[in-house]
Amino acid sequence: MHAFDVLGEPVRRRILELLAGGEMTSGAVCAAIQDEFGISQPAVSQHLRVLRDNGFATVRPEGARRLYSVRPEPLRDVDTWLDHFRRFWTPHLDALATELARGRRERRLREPDERTDP
Repeated sequence: MHAFDVLGEPVRRRILELLAGGEMTSGAVCAAIQDEFGISQPAVSQHLRVLRDNGFATVRPEGARRLYSVRPEPLRDVDTWLDHFRRFWTPHLDALATELARGRRERRLREPDERTDP
């Protein structure tokens, strides 16, 4: 399965977002996904399996629990592929950053200097 086929599924993307915060038990992942998407535990398990089988997540047993975490290598591959397209949005993001900085600077200049006010 191609990386974008794996990442094209909103449930799998959300699972990766959860795992990006740190290792989680399968039960915790299932509970969060069930709350957000209203899908069954077996369906969540299938998504975890797709992530694991395609190298996006790892699982390690700890007693009776299964702990999942993100495997960064496939995400680096996606990032490398996206490098070909960054030129389309990077200048716009740089311009936005410049405008935000300009706005912050202008607000600071308009605000009275608290050190000189009585």
